[in-house]
Amino acid sequence: MKNKNSFINNFKSIALAIFIALLIRSFIAEPFNIPSSSMKPNLLVGDFIFVSKWSYGYSRHSLPFSIPLIPGKIFEKLPKRGDVAVFKTPYDNRTDYIKRVIGLPGDEIKIINGQILINDELILRKKTNDFVDIGKNKKTKRLRKYREYFYDKEIDVLDLMDNGIVDNTQLYEVPKKHFFVMGDNRDNSQDSRFLNKVGYVPVENLVGKAQFIFFSLENSRFFEIWKWPSSIRFERLMNKIK
Repeated sequence: MKNKNSFINNFKSIALAIFIALLIRSFIAEPFNIPSSSMKPNLLVGDFIFVSKWSYGYSRHSLPFSIPLIPGKIFEKLPKRGDVAVFKTPYDNRTDYIKRVIGLPGDEIKIINGQILINDELILRKKTNDFVDIGKNKKTKRLRKYREYFYDKEIDVLDLMDNGIVDNTQLYEVPKKHFFVMGDNRDNSQDSRFLNKVGYVPVENLVGKAQFIFFSLENSRFFEIWKWPSSIRFERLMNKIK
């Protein structure tokens, strides 16, 4: 009987811990890792970030596996232009993407020679020092970097080439309850410029706002603990995401 009670108590403790963890993950903060280079130079492959779930309100996509327990969007807040946001891509409503919010509902957006035009206002930028990219086997290459003066933010972006496939685009008119996103690695990002791939992102697909980097690994996976001493990017730990 004592062993049975001990088992039941342990089970209850574990179940309570899991329940609390799910509540925190769903309504307060959730960790994500960066799987691609689309947000270079600001987020690198191997960065682990915390995303605040309260920033834009809650929908079914706030919950694990997008369980449809929340109708529509509750406590809804629109992102600000320049926010780095995690969302479920409209293509399958399942895959997590992270991009920068460029346009809000009602905005008219066009890309001209790689520069953004929002509501007939050109977003200015200037060339800065190249971004030194360290790839596999420690090989380095230099990538063109610009400082973009995006409303009240100064954002470093990469522009790898002239006349890229989305350096000159059609006029995008952001629908109501949607927003327009782009990656900071402008020539290497699948985002709202590709209407048949990502397109305009519904507000209810917002998962949360990227806040800070809590861990970062170069050329190794999280569970390869024996590689951590030579892989941790200490200079990136606890950096706020701008």
